[in-house]
Amino acid sequence: MANHRDERPLSELMTGLVADISGLFRKEIDLAKAEASENLNRAVGSFETLLVGLIFAIGAVGVLLSAVVQGLGAFLVAQGMSEANADALSAAIVGVVVALLAWIMISRGLSALKGSSIKFDRTAASLQRDANVVKERLQ
Repeated sequence: MANHRDERPLSELMTGLVADISGLFRKEIDLAKAEASENLNRAVGSFETLLVGLIFAIGAVGVLLSAVVQGLGAFLVAQGMSEANADALSAAIVGVVVALLAWIMISRGLSALKGSSIKFDRTAASLQRDANVVKERLQ
């Protein structure tokens, strides 16, 4: 490797270095913005699909729960309970079971959200490379 001596004054070299470093950090910020925008767009699209699915699921669950209440009520009437009492008891039983299931699912969902994070892997790797380049130039 040839030993190349730069005859430029130190002030010019420092100005060039500062310009290079500031340009580098501007590019890193642009990369982070692009990565965040990409992640956000993907999340919004997924959220819209999830929302539509949830709307249909709520309707289906309502119909199915109504059928379970009616079936349990009919079973209790067949066992000798009065119709009014059977309807009230079956609605209460189904309501408690559904509330317990909802509580379990909400707890699990919140735990999963607390454990996840959004990572900027490409930006972090690029920043690490840039830091190494700056270190090499300063040595």
